[in-house]
Amino acid sequence: MRFLSRRLILPNDLNYANSLFGGRALAWIDEEAAIYAICQLETNCLVTKHIGAINFESPAQQGDVVEFGLSTKSVGKTSITITCMMRNKITKKTICLADDIVFVQVDPETKLPIPHGKTLESLSDI
Repeated sequence: MRFLSRRLILPNDLNYANSLFGGRALAWIDEEAAIYAICQLETNCLVTKHIGAINFESPAQQGDVVEFGLSTKSVGKTSITITCMMRNKITKKTICLADDIVFVQVDPETKLPIPHGKTLESLSDI
């Protein structure tokens, strides 16, 4: 798993308990995974189809720097499945792990799935 980007936890990212709001974490994970999928498949005509198991393991606090690790789990005819880990940059403690994030390539006009022509072996090592 490669850790590719970072974010700083700011006051507007917090919940009532003054830790990172889960909804904000999930939005970031979806965005980071989408960017990763776009780079892997070399197209931005992708939609999120599914996000599987999500496990929150430890809190993040204001001022923490979090980083996102991503890896390709599998590649289908029209899809790519990704795992994303968000962890504390300093302590390396896992904050959240999202598994089975599936993106599907779609035709820009019809919005129907189309083959992307990639295999797991042909993907770049971002």
